[in-house]
Amino acid sequence: MPKFRKKPVVIEAVRFTRNTWNEVKEFTNGQAHSWTTERRIGGNSTCIIPTLEGQHIANEGDWIVKGVNGEFYPCKPDIFEKTYELI
Repeated sequence: MPKFRKKPVVIEAVRFTRNTWNEVKEFTNGQAHSWTTERRIGGNSTCIIPTLEGQHIANEGDWIVKGVNGEFYPCKPDIFEKTYELI
């Protein structure tokens, strides 16, 4: 089976939290929408990120990544930490 290595690409990303919602909206050029927070103590916040594959739900703590073609997508924190490093 052939193996492949991901090309080194610099990306932009912002972490989604209830405190960074405005930053996420600005970062995605207003494409992120439908921010909600569960009505309970410690309730999770979510929003919708339009991607090339359709509408994806981003959960609080997910990273919103701008891809190499300017597209946006949510990335789970554990995958983000394994894939990217701050430059």
